[in-house]
Amino acid sequence: MGRISVGIIGCGRISGLHYPGYLDKDDAAIHAVCDVDEATARRRKEEWGADRYYTDYRDLLSNPDIDAVEILTPHHLHEVMVIDAARAGKHIALQKPMSTDLRSADAMLKAVKEAGVVFRVTDNYVFYPPIVLAKKMIENGDIGTPTNLRIKFISGGSGGWEVPAQAWQWRLGEAVAGRGMQTFDHGHHLWATAWYLLGEMERVVSWIDVTDGVVDSPATVMWKHREATAYGMCEYCHASQMHVPSRYYANDEWFEVTGTRGLISINRCTGNIKGGAPLSFFDGHEWHEHTDVEADWGEGFRGATHNFIASIKGEEKPLLSGDEARTVLRSALAVGLSSRLRREVHVDELDAAWPTLYALRRQAARLGGSKTVRSVLDWTWVSVREASLAPRARELTRTLTERFDPEAVPGWGAVVGLSLLAEGDVEPATFSLVIRDGRAVLEEGTLPGEADLTITVASGVWAALLLRKERLEAALLQGKLKIDGKAELALKLRRAFQL
Repeated sequence: MGRISVGIIGCGRISGLHYPGYLDKDDAAIHAVCDVDEATARRRKEEWGADRYYTDYRDLLSNPDIDAVEILTPHHLHEVMVIDAARAGKHIALQKPMSTDLRSADAMLKAVKEAGVVFRVTDNYVFYPPIVLAKKMIENGDIGTPTNLRIKFISGGSGGWEVPAQAWQWRLGEAVAGRGMQTFDHGHHLWATAWYLLGEMERVVSWIDVTDGVVDSPATVMWKHREATAYGMCEYCHASQMHVPSRYYANDEWFEVTGTRGLISINRCTGNIKGGAPLSFFDGHEWHEHTDVEADWGEGFRGATHNFIASIKGEEKPLLSGDEARTVLRSALAVGLSSRLRREVHVDELDAAWPTLYALRRQAARLGGSKTVRSVLDWTWVSVREASLAPRARELTRTLTERFDPEAVPGWGAVVGLSLLAEGDVEPATFSLVIRDGRAVLEEGTLPGEADLTITVASGVWAALLLRKERLEAALLQGKLKIDGKAELALKLRRAFQL
C-alpha cells in the first residue's frame, strides 16, 4: 500500500493534538482539511502543509486522492458524516464519543460494514502510556486478580489552555440535552479506560448533581464489571476556585487498580496536580516508582493516530473498533440513565425491547418476586409523584409573583413565557411573566409575542419545581423541561423565584 492520504474534517482545538501523529510517519500525510470557518480551514492548511482546504466536508469526501478521514466534529454531526464518508469509500477515524444514542451508532456500523472500510473511534486514553503500562502489568499478573478500580476526576476554575467560545457553545447544547460535559463527553475517556483495563460494565448506579445549572458535578458513579468479581467507582469534583496546572484542559484524573496481590496508581493524566512518578506500583511489600514512562497527555493522541494508520495497512486491529466504541457508548448512556431513573441500570437494558421488564427480570434473579415488585414501585415513584402534582400546577403558578425577590436579581428585566403541557386530566395552560422595575407581573392565558425566555414543561414537573420537590437544573438536564431563547436567564429566574 502506498502513502495514505488523509483528510481532517473539523479543525478546532482538539485537531491540533491529532496532527502531530503524522509528523513522524512516512506512510501517511494530511492531504486536505475542512472546517465551516474558512479562516480556520485556511490557517490549518498552512500550518500542516496540506494541499487543499474545504468548508464543506462533502467536497472533501469527493476528492479521489483522499484515502482516509479523521472526523473531529460535535457529536450530533457524527452519524451523517460517517455514513457519507463510508459511502465515499474512505477509511474513518471518528473522535469520541461515537454518537449520542445506540440507534445512531448502529446506523454507522451498518454503513461502514457495507462499505468495507476501516472504522475506528479515537479515545486517546487507551493509548496514554501510563494506562498502557498498567494494562500490561495487569495482564502479567503483577497485582494478582484485579478487584477494584477507582477513578478521580477534578476540574478547576482556571488553568490549561483557552477553549474557544464556539467549543463551549455546542457543549452547552449537549448539556441541555441531558448529556453532561463531564459524565458523558469527558466521561467517555473514563469509561473507555475502565473497559480497557478490566473489561465491560455489567451494571451501573450513579448520582449526578449540577453546579450553576450547567456543570454535571459533583457526581459519583459505581459499577460492576461483567466477566469478573471486580467493581469500579468514579468521583467527579468541580473545584471552581482551584487552579489546575495543565498544558491542556483545566482538569486532571488519576486511577488506582487494586488486585489480590498489589495495586497500581496512575498519578496524572490531563493535568499535573500530583508530583512524583507517573505510575506507582505496590507489590504487597514496597512501592516501585516508574519514572521512565512518558506522561504527556498528548502522547495518547499520537498513539491513536499511529493505530489508525497501522489498521488501514492491516498491521494492527483498530482501537477502539466500532463494536468496542459502541460498548463504551452504551456504558456512558447507562451512567446518565441511572441518575435520571434513580436506580441501578443493567447496561444490557439499553438494547432490550422492553428495558423495564428486562431490569425487572434481572432484579428477580437476585432478589426474588416480592422484592422485585417493591423495587419497580420504587423506580417509578418519581414520575408517579410528579404526575400526581399536575392538578396543582395552575394554582401554584398564580402565586408565583408572591415569591419574587427583586434583591436577588437587582436591576433585572425580562419577559418570560410559560407553557404547561397537558397531563392526564389536567388541561394545558399558558402564562406571561414580565419582570421590570423590581416587580413581577403574571398574566394567564397567553404567551408573550417576543419573550426573552420561554419554558415548556409538563404540569406535574412544574408543580414539583414550585414545591421544591424537584430542582430546575435537574429537570433541565434530564430533558423534563425545555427552554427556548436566552437559556442563561434561567439561572436568574431560579434565583428570583427560589426555584
